Amino acid sequence: QVQLVESGGGLVQPGGSLRLSCAASGSIFAIYGMGWYRQAPGKQREFVATITRGGRTNYVDSVKGRFTISRDNSKNTVTLQMNSLKPEDTAVYYCNAQVNTYDYWGQGSQVTVSS
Repeated sequence: QVQLVESGGGLVQPGGSLRLSCAASGSIFAIYGMGWYRQAPGKQREFVATITRGGRTNYVDSVKGRFTISRDNSKNTVTLQMNSLKPEDTAVYYCNAQVNTYDYWGQGSQVTVSS
């Protein structure tokens, strides 16, 4: 069994910063792509950012220049640093990882950007 456990998130004012972390544990032989997705109320889950095992990153246009994804392969973790947050960033954020060729998801972390 493999688990992804997220931490971080919360309530922040517009322009503020938050950091999300996700740790994979269990019977792990290899972790390939890792990433973050989000789902706002009444909307479909959308891609936010991904990072390959080699460190290549990809971002949705709306977060480029504000969010940074990183990973630590030795600790099986992925992190999303979110700066200059906007109200439209409000959503539940989900960690994703391809572990041992299977797709796994974290439990979700609420991020609310509001004054």
